[in-house]
Amino acid sequence: MSARVITEIPGEASRRLLAEQAAVESSARAYPLLTPIAVSRGDGSYLTDADGNVFLDFLTGAGVLVLGHNHPELLGAAQAQLAVSTHGLDFPTEAKQDFSRELLRMLPESMRRRTKIHFCGPTGADGIEAAVKLCKTYTGRSGVVSFHGGFHGSTQSTLALTGLRASKALPGDPSISSFFPYSYCHKCPLGLSADSCSVNCIQYLENMLNDPNGGTPRPAAVILELVQGEGGVIPVRPEFIRQLRELTYELDVPLVVDEVQTGCGRTGTWYAFEQYGIEPDVVVSSKGLGGGHPVSVILFNERLDDWKPAAHTGTFRGNQLAFAAGATQIRVMERDGILDNVRRVGAHLRNGLRRLQDLHDFIGDVRGLGLMLGVEFTPLGAWSAGELVDRVRTAALRRGLIFEPAGRGGCVARFLPPLNLTWEEADEALSILAAAMSEVAESAMSEVAESVMSEVAESAESEVAESVRSEVAESAASPRGHDGH
Repeated sequence: MSARVITEIPGEASRRLLAEQAAVESSARAYPLLTPIAVSRGDGSYLTDADGNVFLDFLTGAGVLVLGHNHPELLGAAQAQLAVSTHGLDFPTEAKQDFSRELLRMLPESMRRRTKIHFCGPTGADGIEAAVKLCKTYTGRSGVVSFHGGFHGSTQSTLALTGLRASKALPGDPSISSFFPYSYCHKCPLGLSADSCSVNCIQYLENMLNDPNGGTPRPAAVILELVQGEGGVIPVRPEFIRQLRELTYELDVPLVVDEVQTGCGRTGTWYAFEQYGIEPDVVVSSKGLGGGHPVSVILFNERLDDWKPAAHTGTFRGNQLAFAAGATQIRVMERDGILDNVRRVGAHLRNGLRRLQDLHDFIGDVRGLGLMLGVEFTPLGAWSAGELVDRVRTAALRRGLIFEPAGRGGCVARFLPPLNLTWEEADEALSILAAAMSEVAESAMSEVAESVMSEVAESAESEVAESVRSEVAESAASPRGHDGH
């Protein structure tokens, strides 16, 4: 299969379904506004819309579909479980215990024996809620340290942990977090150059937490993403996270890593924290964990387990379909060498994006880990970086590639392809992106040329007008001739 677009976007059938959706759904819907299609079906790395257009899917349900659409073995596991049970609250079942064993096997061996699992409601946000509640119960403290650019959910409590100010415009929003600079070295939050950086951002946090006059009480937890997703696909700097881990150890502050998007092999290891040589106190995992079905868990050090029965419940924390498909997914990934594929094809895709960076001055940075990649744009002519991303995204969509924007003002093109993406599919995506970027660059240059020509024309008209005004003024100032009378 390959990308194929045969109608305008959106096509007639998609327009009808989009209009029906708009009439009955709330104004908070988002993805159909960015990518105006109605989905018909998915097959592996491809998505087909209601008009028969086929797209290479680099969104994959916001990172949920780690083995692409409709993987036959995951479908088989879910279908078999349907005949047994689908909903189990928090009772033990064969499917749940099998899933639990696989979850623990995903962790480094040094963490397995001292890790407890808590099954949360079906979303990553509920996992974050559970992690924060656990740490507050353990420490008896209330504050949480979070970081600029972080995103941890859109419930009222998780919004308080999220850096984006626009999402906080709610009455009574509990401001429970203290926000500190994240190691965004491409645009240093402290205004330093890469050459002079000595991870001053973590030293700033250390000074604030140790300063009796710093104004920031010792928190109940520190939470961060090791690769910021909504913040613009920004991997944490190794020195930053290692010093942060040391600091939180010293202060007995639990370190929570939000692996909702980076978990399940997305970065080339089961969890991103493995690549940094640290062991967090709490890991939050969701999205791709359930083989396409909703599930959310926290994995935490047993020393934190001060909870009483029913301290954090949820009706849908016993999703048996997610347990069956999720356990199967882990085994399939091991059998098929998916983590190695993530590293190998991810490096190929990243190198291809860097070749495009060499061709286009408006690409400021290419970054990411594994198959979680981002391209940060810079302004071009009259267009902002966010406008450029939107134009490239639209041009790519017309050619059959789906991805979404991220970062400040939407300045980053974010790619979350399936983890079993093939080398050929990566090349297809690069070819589409190359054509889309060239189209946008040519359009930008044409617009700049038109603007320059318009300014030249205006300048020329101004010079002519000024010349005429000067002649008129000179004529008016000259003595009038006599007619002989």
